[in-house]
Amino acid sequence: MSDTKDKQYVLEQVKANNVKFVKFWFTDILGYLKSFAITVEQLEQAFEDGQGFDGSSIQGFARIDESDMVAMPDPSTFTILPWRPSEDGAVARMFCDIVLPNGTSYECDPRYVLKRNLARAAKLGYTFYVGPELEYFYFKGNGLDTQVLDHAGYFDMTPRDEAMDLRRETVLMLQKMGIAVEYSHHEVAPSQHEIDLRYTDGLTMADAAMSYRLVVKEVALRHDVYATFMPKPLLAENGSGMHVHQSLFMGEKNAFFDPDDEIHLSAIARKYIAGLLRHAPEITLVTNQWINSYKRLVPGYEAPVYLSWALTNRSDLIRVPAYKLGREDAMRIEYRAPDPACNPYLAFAVMLAAGLEGIENDYECPASVNRNVYEMSEEERESLGVGTLPPDLHSAIGLAESSELLKRALGEEMHSKLIENKKIEWEEYRVQVTSWELEKYLPVL
Repeated sequence: MSDTKDKQYVLEQVKANNVKFVKFWFTDILGYLKSFAITVEQLEQAFEDGQGFDGSSIQGFARIDESDMVAMPDPSTFTILPWRPSEDGAVARMFCDIVLPNGTSYECDPRYVLKRNLARAAKLGYTFYVGPELEYFYFKGNGLDTQVLDHAGYFDMTPRDEAMDLRRETVLMLQKMGIAVEYSHHEVAPSQHEIDLRYTDGLTMADAAMSYRLVVKEVALRHDVYATFMPKPLLAENGSGMHVHQSLFMGEKNAFFDPDDEIHLSAIARKYIAGLLRHAPEITLVTNQWINSYKRLVPGYEAPVYLSWALTNRSDLIRVPAYKLGREDAMRIEYRAPDPACNPYLAFAVMLAAGLEGIENDYECPASVNRNVYEMSEEERESLGVGTLPPDLHSAIGLAESSELLKRALGEEMHSKLIENKKIEWEEYRVQVTSWELEKYLPVL
């Protein structure tokens, strides 16, 4: 639909469903969802002029002397919130683009950053499709403890329990919001779960991922349970990842598919893989942005550490799922480093930027690795040219700070603010005296 038709559709839905409030959603640079509500009486005016707000208190947005921002609602993202009471009037939401008072796009709006990178792909004739797998944990209580709800494992079918009902309710709520779900299941670790969203274009999926995280938490809270997307909440158990399936289409044609290739992977796809592999270390600050992210990225817990790719092998950074006859549209690559606590707008943007860099600069794709890279010696990996992701946030900051690719993908201002924010986080972490240190050193030193 055109923008005008979208707006008219929203106004009709508001009236038909007795909507009284509309929440305007957007994210800060770290991916925290922000929201404020307007009454329906303000909606038509907001469509024309947007809604002003003070951006100085939003992480990474503006200094206090340049704080005026405007949220412009995107009518195509309108949906009624199914968890809000509707007896006295329903509540709906729309995602917003953030602009300055003069109407220009705000450079540090994560949604704008993704749009800009999608436009780069569009100039080359591509549409970027993604399908993320966001894993998460349920814990009892209010988020201050890690007492699990179950002790099941991967795909386990256990007798009916609370977690199964929580997943079911979450899926139904997502579907009510127009977010397509492929399937849900128990993950490897105790009380760890996954709900997979059906692939769609990058911007729609980034909006959907933000909605997904909120819905998971909302449903959990309704049952006095806490849901967390923290990458590594439990010691000695698998952490939570956000494996991102991605492909490029040219119209209706999947640019990653080649019927004549041995594994049906096109030259475009191989260059895209080469771009991701070459630039993975420098974009990891965005795909894995927290101190805790690097507690997950260690060998032995199904999380990628080494810069390699393979057909179906899940120990590599990039996996190419096996081709199914007649499903050319499903040919894709899976980038396994990101975790579900990232900012999806920025994560999708930098992965796309790295892949396009490989295509535009004709990168040569290294050979796939057919052995488990975890079981290789350091010398074997070195002989194959298999590098590693940064081992901690400090290393990731250093690689990201000097990355020209990241500066172009994020924009100079966003890049600078992200680096500044992460340096503060690292310094706060660095000076902590942890319980591990006290237990190890206090009795003996």
